[in-house]
Amino acid sequence: MPITIADVAKHAGVSKTTVSRVLNGKGELNAATAARVRQVIAELGYVPSAGAVGLARGRTQIVGMLVPSLTWPWIGQVLQGVVDVVEAEGFGLLLFTCNRGEESLRRFAQQVSAKSFDGLLVIEPEGTLDYITELHQAGLPVVLIDDRGHQPIFPSVATTDRSGGASAARHLLELGRRRPVVVTGPESFGCVQDRLAGFADEYAEAGHPLPPEHVLLGDFTFEQGRSAVGRLLASGASFDAVFAQNDLSASGALLALREAGLRIPEDVAVVGFDDVPLAAYSEPALTTVHQPLREMGDAAARMLLAHFKGTPLPTAAEVLPTHLVVRDSTRSRT
Repeated sequence: MPITIADVAKHAGVSKTTVSRVLNGKGELNAATAARVRQVIAELGYVPSAGAVGLARGRTQIVGMLVPSLTWPWIGQVLQGVVDVVEAEGFGLLLFTCNRGEESLRRFAQQVSAKSFDGLLVIEPEGTLDYITELHQAGLPVVLIDDRGHQPIFPSVATTDRSGGASAARHLLELGRRRPVVVTGPESFGCVQDRLAGFADEYAEAGHPLPPEHVLLGDFTFEQGRSAVGRLLASGASFDAVFAQNDLSASGALLALREAGLRIPEDVAVVGFDDVPLAAYSEPALTTVHQPLREMGDAAARMLLAHFKGTPLPTAAEVLPTHLVVRDSTRSRT
């Protein structure tokens, strides 16, 4: 039979309330009594349930995290940044994805109703914004990571997408590339619009406005990057650079260029965005805009945990800088 708090109280000769106080550090207790209770706990091997401790403390010591999918290449780095902070502070992490659409969201809602976590970190899955807003307005602390839709109602941690796009453009202009194409992500994402605007503005200011037909709508996947660039090559269009708005689609673009017999970077230079581990091991190694992904997860988790300790959630986004990492896809190896 499992050991219960009543067993501990009986063996220690105290009440269950006293045992609970020892477990949760609440109330003044005689030092000898507290020591005796801890000794009995150790001897009996009693392990209090997380739910019971959470109720006694007024919190679960668990952080919830809602993400679209674990298949996104950069999710793992953000998640590691979150885990590093959460575990160091003695919290657990309850991770939810939206892989199964409405079914996933229903299961998440059940955990919300059960008050299974104290606060929520969110990389916004498509179609969940209204629900997350309701939770936040109802009192659940929420912090967005990579605020793709620019939602000022939420505290958030973001990165400099616009200046990241601009840095990619400046680099290509310095290399003499005057006819770039851009492979975007989904149009509804704020980061997509920011990266495109930063890139296009730099080219316009340099006297080389970006033609609309050189903006290729993508979806941040390898296959879309490959097919978008492949179709452009088949059309006979002339271009000397590709700026793909994430590393996965940039890798697809690299393959399409190689399949067409083009040399990288001699014929076409390629720049990505994110700097996931894949980028350094592409062929050729991919020049990319580095996002501080692990640091974003770290900052968001610290923001939420600080709130649990009484620090108000900030009203302005915490913005971490990007920077360009130059590799062989734009740098000649000769």
